[in-house]
Amino acid sequence: MNSDAFMARALELAQAGEGYTSPNPMVGAVIVRDGRIIGEGFHARPGEAHAEVAAIENTREPIAGAEMYCNLEPCSHSTPHKRTPPCADRLIRENIRKLYVATVDPNPHVNGSGIAALRRAGIEVEVGCLSERALWLNETYFKYIQTGLPFVHLKMALSVDGRIATRCSDSKWITDGEARRQVHELRHRYDAVLVGLNTVRSDDPQLTVRLTSGKQPWRIVLDEHLEIPPEANLLRGEQRAKTLIFTTPAHDPARRARIEAGGTAVQVVAADPQGWVDLPAVLRELGSRGISSLLVEGGAGVFTGFIRQRLFDKLSIYIAPIIIGAGIEAVGDLGVRKISQAVRLQHTVYQVVNQQIRVQGYRNLEDTFRTLTGNVPCLQELSRISAASAR
Repeated sequence: MNSDAFMARALELAQAGEGYTSPNPMVGAVIVRDGRIIGEGFHARPGEAHAEVAAIENTREPIAGAEMYCNLEPCSHSTPHKRTPPCADRLIRENIRKLYVATVDPNPHVNGSGIAALRRAGIEVEVGCLSERALWLNETYFKYIQTGLPFVHLKMALSVDGRIATRCSDSKWITDGEARRQVHELRHRYDAVLVGLNTVRSDDPQLTVRLTSGKQPWRIVLDEHLEIPPEANLLRGEQRAKTLIFTTPAHDPARRARIEAGGTAVQVVAADPQGWVDLPAVLRELGSRGISSLLVEGGAGVFTGFIRQRLFDKLSIYIAPIIIGAGIEAVGDLGVRKISQAVRLQHTVYQVVNQQIRVQGYRNLEDTFRTLTGNVPCLQELSRISAASAR
């Protein structure tokens, strides 16, 4: 096995924590001696051992002089809220000979300091092995740790003529079971799922993970006047305590009291000039609550708001082979008058899902990954990609 193969194993281990490590990153570590793996581990949940320590503790022979492969730079800091000791110190004590790191950690408390500490101790550090794969794996963490705002992923299901529902608001089901199962996997991976009031009224969604195993996300509703129906699924059942409704100062206090008495939280934020819930305020509040990733599932007005204000990071569209005709468009007026003003996605990927096509892309890679651009080899191409997309 070569360096890429060992790092690929570290990335595979890291992914075992997907959906459970937030707001921490997914990290895997592999210890190698003489071309064979002698220990491996991953970070499972906040407060539990980091991947490097887990790998060391899972090793049954001395590791002095061995190599370690880790997809993220080891931490080197101690803060009042940090529940685990610095990993860099442990690697130094164990006398690791060389560390392969896929990407630096943009956490302001780390950001190269872990690598510097190891090098000062005489440990060789090589950065950049499979950095692009490591980047996509922890995209939500990289956005959140640098901005304090959640990574925003818009998910749409469309007919080939661009409709998300009929003119009677019927949308069940545009896509098939496999596409919906993939969406449930996304719900598990993300901290929260967001919809607007119209989606609650028309679909009465549960926004839970049911078609696959996994954790249940926070359920977020935008409701300017607290007009959510009292019988809505989001206000019933065990998950109502993980439902958060954002409203404006124009809400009805009596409705708020009734909703909160039922066990669902209400958060008041400013209204935008049109009287809708202010989306930047919503993202700031979610970030302050430790929600690092947000899956937005509709409806059209919500999609339009996030796209028009350039508040999303990633977009996934499932296009089904049906034609609806007159119906609800996925996105409304964005103020685009010339093609040069259109929102162009970057790093687009296309996948066939049974009879559907999934189109996935990013709004602006540099904006999402920020300070990593100069520190990760694969990201040195971001400026070129962004510039080319803007032409």
